[in-house]
Amino acid sequence: MSTLLKNATIIDATSPFHHQKKDILIRHGKLEKIEDLILEKPEYSVISLDNLHVSCGWFDTSVSLGEPGFEERETIKNGLKVASKSGFTAIAVNANTNPVIDSKSDVAFLINQATNSATNLYPVAALTLKSEGVDMAELYDMHQTGAIAFGDYNKPIENDNLMKVALLYAQNFDGLVLSFPKNNAISGEGIANEGINSTKLGLKGIPALAEHIQIARDLFLLEYTGGKLHIPTISSAKSVDLIKDAKKKGLQVTCSVAAHHLVLTDDELHGFDSNFKTNPPLRTKEDIKAMQKGVKTGVIDVITSDHNPIDIEHKKVEFSEAEDGVIGLESAFGAINSVLNLDDFIDCLTVNPKAIFGIKNHTIMEGSIADITLFNPTQKIIFTKKHILSTSKNSAFINKKLKGKVYGIFANNQLIIN
Repeated sequence: MSTLLKNATIIDATSPFHHQKKDILIRHGKLEKIEDLILEKPEYSVISLDNLHVSCGWFDTSVSLGEPGFEERETIKNGLKVASKSGFTAIAVNANTNPVIDSKSDVAFLINQATNSATNLYPVAALTLKSEGVDMAELYDMHQTGAIAFGDYNKPIENDNLMKVALLYAQNFDGLVLSFPKNNAISGEGIANEGINSTKLGLKGIPALAEHIQIARDLFLLEYTGGKLHIPTISSAKSVDLIKDAKKKGLQVTCSVAAHHLVLTDDELHGFDSNFKTNPPLRTKEDIKAMQKGVKTGVIDVITSDHNPIDIEHKKVEFSEAEDGVIGLESAFGAINSVLNLDDFIDCLTVNPKAIFGIKNHTIMEGSIADITLFNPTQKIIFTKKHILSTSKNSAFINKKLKGKVYGIFANNQLIIN
């Protein structure tokens, strides 16, 4: 069966059809024809959707799925289904499972579980054994098995020398090292952004300084060692400045921001709703503006959902006792699209993350492999629990106004439509 997309506006700056409305014929998993008008035939599956837009398939660089060990939070099978219906043709899966993904057999398990899925799964293996920050894991073995990067999810590497050695060692196979931007000594037992709101609410604060110090350390180490460093989920204005200066020096440093840090501030904490307890914490309006500017100017390379399902027993409890983390796959596009223009951020979901993590991007042109996301960028919705497909329901966007509807994806010769 061939698939015909009717009147699709193409959003792909690398394509000769950028910003043009075309009919697209997909046959045997490839973009066979892209023309103003392609006549329908009985053997075509015709897709005609309101204000249909297509882009290169979206790639989320930070997704937690639970399995193995936390299947009550999310399974790989359902997580991949959620990703597909949320517009992602590829996801990078974090190592925060039980056991932690810190060996080649663990990496192979993740990859094998995703066989035949429309959405591709790429493991981000642990940088240290059990993500304990003490001994470096067997990075090369995991790289050979299919790990695309190495990092201890939401855990900083406190040992300076260990980070130095990791950056040096990974260069032997062009490996990408992730370093979570948080200094534990400074953040202490904080659970919210240190500022006016944490003071009013009596919540222990995490100063943005904890993020700045860790980033500054990592950038000094990177300048010394060389190599490639990715700093995930930055959240403060000063962090953008630090990374901007490092890039000007020519360092191979990239960074991401989570969708919720582009939209939500610590004003949300006044209801003590644990769905707003995140790591890094929600910051201020000034920080949000800096994040948005960082995306527009190219300092911030990647936008991620930072999807982290937490079961109700560990989330729907007193704010101070709740685990950090929110789900974000289902709401990511609508959240980002509500505060940024499509052309300002689409590369942060497609070309940029794929280049950083070493994944091929398939341009929208005749003869290319069909790896595309289908969406409507103008439809407005109120995001409710009925939009949540994940097993865990810990979303920070419930009852929020979002802009944009994801129709689905075509990838791995499979059409997934909501």
